[in-house]
Amino acid sequence: MASRIYAWLDSRLKLKSVERTLLDEPIPGGASWIYVFGSATLFLFLLQAVTGMFLAIYYAPTPDHAYDSIRFIETEVLFGAFVRGLHHWGASGMVVVIGLHMLQVFLYGAYKPPRELLWMVGVVLFLIVLSFAFTGYLLPWDQNAYWATQVGINMVGTVPVVGDLLAPVLRGGEMLGALTLSRFFAVHVLFLPALLATLVMVHLFILRRVGPAGPWRGGSERRKSGETASQREGPGGSGFVERRVRESETFYPRQVFMDAVVMLGIFAVVAVLALTVHFPLADKANPSDTTFVPVPEWYFLFYYQLLKYVHGPLEPVATWILPALFFLGLLFWPFLDRNPVRHLAARPVALVAGAVFLVIVFGLLGISLRDLYAVPRIDPAVARGKTVFAQFGCAGCHRVHGEGGAVGPDLSYVGDTRPEREWHLRHFRDPQSVSPGSFMPKFPLTDRQLNDLAGYMLSLKRTP
Repeated sequence: MASRIYAWLDSRLKLKSVERTLLDEPIPGGASWIYVFGSATLFLFLLQAVTGMFLAIYYAPTPDHAYDSIRFIETEVLFGAFVRGLHHWGASGMVVVIGLHMLQVFLYGAYKPPRELLWMVGVVLFLIVLSFAFTGYLLPWDQNAYWATQVGINMVGTVPVVGDLLAPVLRGGEMLGALTLSRFFAVHVLFLPALLATLVMVHLFILRRVGPAGPWRGGSERRKSGETASQREGPGGSGFVERRVRESETFYPRQVFMDAVVMLGIFAVVAVLALTVHFPLADKANPSDTTFVPVPEWYFLFYYQLLKYVHGPLEPVATWILPALFFLGLLFWPFLDRNPVRHLAARPVALVAGAVFLVIVFGLLGISLRDLYAVPRIDPAVARGKTVFAQFGCAGCHRVHGEGGAVGPDLSYVGDTRPEREWHLRHFRDPQSVSPGSFMPKFPLTDRQLNDLAGYMLSLKRTP
């Protein structure tokens, strides 16, 4: 049946020619696991698009409702927390995979002629992915999102000449508010996806026109094969001289299989993270709370750490000079690296520059992670529950770690003796229902206060 439908469609749409174009592309050197990163990046983009569309069904891009809509997705929508987890961890995966793809192209020297434009479009795609991360971070409208975005826009404002114009455009006025959120939402779900999809097609078009670079080989192998200088892919010299490998195979079936296996593996990892590692919201955005210190996503942490070391007159160096120089250098790297040889050992300048950059980035990232985990972090819900406990005078009857009254039970380790959240919720709603004869009165608590107070009770344990 399926073959008959395909034959019917092929007779009208000429699908076989499209199939040959897509699947019969020759791969110099043959299929390899090192070539999977481009397809993996495209897969993660599609995953982000699909999960983002489902999230947008329930999301309300206004300061009054954005935070509550995210909480509704997390707690009320069927599979809502899972879909949001896929979207969150998929974004991290996309940054990792596109970084590995660019590293592989850099190590293979695949940015050299005639593939300069291919590299440059790839750099722009990398910038768009980072823009996705920045614009999407504000959408939950919690404290972390609000103040991290405030810091980012203030950094844009330090750029000479254009900064004073760009910052108000991003904010939609003099401060973050409804216009900021609606603009970031529109850019995140409309402008950036359209731009990224267009450039992906341009990237693939250029790849088809210039062809994959394939692996490089050393001069000794070239001499054994009897290849002359005129047969090389580009001009070269003594030492390591690369050549296009004569042996090749089509994209289908082996490379398609490898790409599919990696895509399945990536989805499995992202799904496990979405199910097991919860990404909690902070408190709702409060523009008056200037004491809040935001923490960006892990892939921006190295830059966050760098900003701590640069103050005063040198601050512009970190806020815009170094980023501008880095991305300009990355964009025009094919023209800065004039060495025609692709072999890594014959490109010491490129090798040293890449190694220094990675050491600096991972060094700053390690320092930032160490500092973050050295400071105990309290779940915002637990902190709010502790505030509710104080607000209603619970310490007048109950003792916690030696402080408070002794009229009621000691709650120092109630999380160990009563680990069931539902029991605490029933107890706070109606103490008599679970503790007959209790003199504890009913308190007028909202659902959020009930859950926060239950969370605080469950946190009172002998071991964290």
